[in-house]
Amino acid sequence: MAISAAPVTTARGPRYIKQLVSHMGHKVTTELDDSGRGTITLGHGQCVLTPEAGYFTMTATADTPEQLEHVQDVVTRHLLRFATQEELEVVWSPLADLVHPAVADYTLAHSTPADAVLRELAAETNEATGGAALMQITHDEGALLTMLAQLTGARRAIEVGVFTGYSSICIARGLPADGHLLALDVSDEWTAIAARYWKKAGVSDRIELRLGPALDSLRALPATADYDFAFIDADKESYAAYYEEILLRLRPGGVIVLDNVLQGGRVLDPVHQEPRHVIMRGLNDLVAGDDRVDAVMLPLRDGVTIIRKR
Repeated sequence: MAISAAPVTTARGPRYIKQLVSHMGHKVTTELDDSGRGTITLGHGQCVLTPEAGYFTMTATADTPEQLEHVQDVVTRHLLRFATQEELEVVWSPLADLVHPAVADYTLAHSTPADAVLRELAAETNEATGGAALMQITHDEGALLTMLAQLTGARRAIEVGVFTGYSSICIARGLPADGHLLALDVSDEWTAIAARYWKKAGVSDRIELRLGPALDSLRALPATADYDFAFIDADKESYAAYYEEILLRLRPGGVIVLDNVLQGGRVLDPVHQEPRHVIMRGLNDLVAGDDRVDAVMLPLRDGVTIIRKR
């Protein structure tokens, strides 16, 4: 299997993805999901287009390098036809085949499906936040959060990074009726969407939102082991600090879930030296060797680490 990726810098990512899916859908098989992620399937390969903040990523796969080159060429040519208002740079690079897009889609299809509230939230998030919609977790990861909260018997939980509330709903649904989720974020705009959907999902009474820098909010909590479960999915540069503050406040047997630990596979490649990549590599190494915890890293989506405090 040959695989490559091309990050394309543009503020019009969601628009280009929709145009490609619509236009190429007349000749090949295409799909656009609720999160704005597009899939173009040709006879000899596939290209998945994923919106991100300020850019979008095209990931091409095929059975042979020659077929991969053809997929890249076809999608690139169609993209550049739409880019009449700006000059796009498309550079394809080999990519470690961490999780094939078809495998990711298969696992999602074979997890308990999202209900109407979560589907509606995903669609509104995509419409309201544009390329930032990628910050929302996929439903298979959300289902994992619900199940982990249930399996650990969690009653008190912390979430760092709320965005529009999808993961909050999933965690809160895993708590008992009198459970409590402390949700930390800095965006009043995005969490306003979250608050509406918490109410629709019937979990708003279990969630307490605190706006402001998450580190300040965490450090203001009593330094006692009061929490059972935590999910960290916020600015990557602060992950290590979030981890330490939460671990201090987690009971023995409690669980922390870290999202995006693979950084699109860039943690494997030393050529990537942006702060988020360096910090994540360091945190991954720390967790793996931390005698305070047991941990397992899963290649689910962009990488998920499940950590249990000893």
